[in-house]
Amino acid sequence: MSQHPTLRDVLTALDRLWPPERAEGWDAVGTVCGDPGDPGARVSRVLFAVDPVQEIAEEAVALGAELLVTHHPLYLRGTTTVAADTFKGRVVHTLIRNGVALHVAHTNADTADPGVSDALAGALGLRVVSPLVPDAGDPEGRRGLGRICAVDAPLTLGELAERAARALPCTAQGVRLAGEPDRPVRTVAVCGGSGDGLFGVVRAAGVDAYLTADLRHHPSSEAREQSPLALLDAAHFATEWPWCEQAAAQLDAIADREGWDLRTHVSATVTDAWTARFGAEGASGTPGAPAVADAPLPAPED
Repeated sequence: MSQHPTLRDVLTALDRLWPPERAEGWDAVGTVCGDPGDPGARVSRVLFAVDPVQEIAEEAVALGAELLVTHHPLYLRGTTTVAADTFKGRVVHTLIRNGVALHVAHTNADTADPGVSDALAGALGLRVVSPLVPDAGDPEGRRGLGRICAVDAPLTLGELAERAARALPCTAQGVRLAGEPDRPVRTVAVCGGSGDGLFGVVRAAGVDAYLTADLRHHPSSEAREQSPLALLDAAHFATEWPWCEQAAAQLDAIADREGWDLRTHVSATVTDAWTARFGAEGASGTPGAPAVADAPLPAPED
């Protein structure tokens, strides 16, 4: 007979998927709140999300989850307070008051096998060939930052951009394109999250296009001047959201193997910082659903 696993059991499983020692030295991963030492702390539901913001904390509470797993850290830098009148402190108080633990997998999930960029490639229907920046400590050559991908069927740059706009969550930004839309694309580099620091290795890889997030003007302009590389710039949140589905599926597989009575959920709440865009046309939609052209974004809540 299956039973709900302990919080420690689930956290141990998550650390095996994304070992904390593989995170960057500046990162803040692992368990933020919750008591793994409490044998009575059982987990029946887990919510996966990109951002540990108040709306997501309240969603976890409403769902009845005992564990929230996010990609982005709540406290990336040091703090001197968790007072409830600060927005991060309010998140902590909401979670602890309702018996919800918070666990973070950030750069240790970026470079995992499978990792954040594998999930992004999968959402776009691209075949992963190798890491963009291989992990020197991985003898199999599967871990690392970003992915180099192949296109298995003929595709133009414009079609790739449209595919990305429809496959990824709807954000105010949509997907920006630098390049000729009718240009054939055979190879693509992808990197979930901020990726303009990787232009050098992307050019060296000789791919036709690079899809990432947070592309700044000067690095992008210089990259375009130095090579015919086409650029696709999506919202940071959108490029990392597919990881939530992948991570939930990984935990589901562990639960099935261990015989745990555990349900996973993926938040469809768009927590991208930008809420509207003016002066440009684009595609809109919701996570996991086809986009609807020019659909209005919801008004921000007070």
